[in-house]
Amino acid sequence: MSPIPGPPGRLRYGFGTNGFGCHRLDDVLSVLADLGYDSVGLTLDHGHLDPFAADLSRQVARLTRRLDRLGLAVMVETGAPYLLDPWHKHVPTLMSATNAERRVDLLARAVRIAADLGAPAVQLCSGPAPEGMAEVEAWKRLTAGCEEVLGIAQEHGVALGFEPEPYMFVDTVERVVDLRRRLGDPDLFGITLDIGHAHCVDNLPLLGCVELAAPYLVNVQIEDMRRGVHEHLELGTGEIDFPPVLAALKASGYQGPVSVEIQGASLNAPEVARRSLEFLKAAEPV
Repeated sequence: MSPIPGPPGRLRYGFGTNGFGCHRLDDVLSVLADLGYDSVGLTLDHGHLDPFAADLSRQVARLTRRLDRLGLAVMVETGAPYLLDPWHKHVPTLMSATNAERRVDLLARAVRIAADLGAPAVQLCSGPAPEGMAEVEAWKRLTAGCEEVLGIAQEHGVALGFEPEPYMFVDTVERVVDLRRRLGDPDLFGITLDIGHAHCVDNLPLLGCVELAAPYLVNVQIEDMRRGVHEHLELGTGEIDFPPVLAALKASGYQGPVSVEIQGASLNAPEVARRSLEFLKAAEPV
């Protein structure tokens, strides 16, 4: 795994496009660059970069040039909840009894897009297990699906950053580490650590989550949150004590992006992005 190296002496900060739902992608990138962000978390969705667009190759080539001109690194995210099903969130999954191949296809597209953009990794998550499915069967299907996607990722030299999500089948860092073990601990299977998610539902203390994930980190997302409530809050408005978290990330040697994930920011996105970057820079230990 080779995360994008950050500026010497500090962490690299990004912001997710899913927090800019009212902006065109070109404008999102301009705002983030003007504010001083180092990277962007690009969620593949119909509003910004549709992975099923007829002219996808042209859009990706143009986006590559745009990112280069602005000096922004990029991480590819696949967490758009309704991209594959307009009625149900995050389905079909790799565990689904039908249409699991549609999730594989989406992830394969994401890997190819990441390779073309020069992104080091693609974020993915498990989604919910099908209702009534035994856990052993869910693990079997998820592992098989990840193996298929991993093969595609290896062809393109792109890492997979598996994210534990509250109330999904894989919801804790420990379960991602378990999944990695089931896959044979492949080099290109890493972790996307969402700081708010870990605080929300993980069994370990937050700093313990950072420590457990550290050897496998390819991507970090950050927001504030309250224990047991999966709501992405603006930094400083929830329960998380951020200076120790940022210190732990620096001490771990992680050099990839730390990307703000506040999906509800869209109606005031530029100001939320501005405040978020100011907060992170002030909270990061020197």
